[in-house]
Amino acid sequence: MTVSRARQHVTLEGEFPLHRGGSLVRPTLAYEIWGELNDRRDNAVLLFTGLSPSAHAASSPADPSPGWWEEMIGPGRSIDTRRYFVVCVNSLGSCFGSTGAASVNPETGKPYRLTFPVLSLEDVARGSWEVLQHLGIERVKFTIGPSMGGMSAIAFEILFPGRSDGLLVISSGARSLPFAIALRSLQREMIRRDPNWQEGDYGADTMPLVGMRLARKLGMITYRSAEEWRARFGRERASEECEPDDPFSLDFEIEAYLDHHANKFTGQFDPNCYLYLSRASDLFDVADHGSTIEAGLAKIETKRVMIVGVQSDFLFPPHQQQELATQLSVAGRETEYIELESIQGHDSFLVDMDRFRPTIARFVA
Repeated sequence: MTVSRARQHVTLEGEFPLHRGGSLVRPTLAYEIWGELNDRRDNAVLLFTGLSPSAHAASSPADPSPGWWEEMIGPGRSIDTRRYFVVCVNSLGSCFGSTGAASVNPETGKPYRLTFPVLSLEDVARGSWEVLQHLGIERVKFTIGPSMGGMSAIAFEILFPGRSDGLLVISSGARSLPFAIALRSLQREMIRRDPNWQEGDYGADTMPLVGMRLARKLGMITYRSAEEWRARFGRERASEECEPDDPFSLDFEIEAYLDHHANKFTGQFDPNCYLYLSRASDLFDVADHGSTIEAGLAKIETKRVMIVGVQSDFLFPPHQQQELATQLSVAGRETEYIELESIQGHDSFLVDMDRFRPTIARFVA
């Protein structure tokens, strides 16, 4: 297998049945790879993404642009591509090459939009398994997932038991709690209340940008912590002068920061895809795979687990990671729970590399 390629695609033949009913015809899955698959085909690392990232987790000669986990993956880095063959799949339902609500339905020749079936993280997990099959991989060294990707990784371990040697879950949980569900519900309502959403039937020139901007701003607030906002911005005033005719224009640096990132996001992510993935995060519940969370997690057969939480994360608070670690530590499974002191909240795994690099390097070493 050649090293480090830019985005690849595989189109599955026939129908792809979905976990909550319905199916997709010949769906496409986008993925990227780094490193080299060894002759025994036993050095693969499967990486699941959060809600919004693409499969571009790290740069490569084929695509030198920085990836969303750039400082974690590569030669000599924590996930060392001189040793491991890393596979990152763009989630089914997303809009970066994999089939989602923005894709054309091959049966109608029109975009799916809201005719796309209900999406589950179990579907995301199975899509990644299909990519592994396409690559000739029957077993992975590690399954890794942060945030929504952590729930997708858990779903993968439940659906395909015994197919990995280790599981690493970061800032995630066995299910979303009411607080996180309420936040995502409000984000979805912001998008759907935008007049341009038009019941999902918007065009490229009439996208619900206001709704997307508001949803992203709310998301950015929940991804970090109040302590970080205080230390980083304080009450600094925005560098640009206020609009003279607008008494409520952006006054503070924190407002300008949120506005910048919201504007950047709206040009990248399809609103309907966002709605489907957001809802899939709410719907996931390990207890659906057994009478309880404990029974569902008992189906995981990997013998080595690391669960990582962050003290300042209030989207997936540490007690959710503690619950996972407690339930997974049974039956002789080697389980380690680590709680990091980062002040950067849920997004710590993306930005606090000084804490995350050694933690992850120790797990995969």
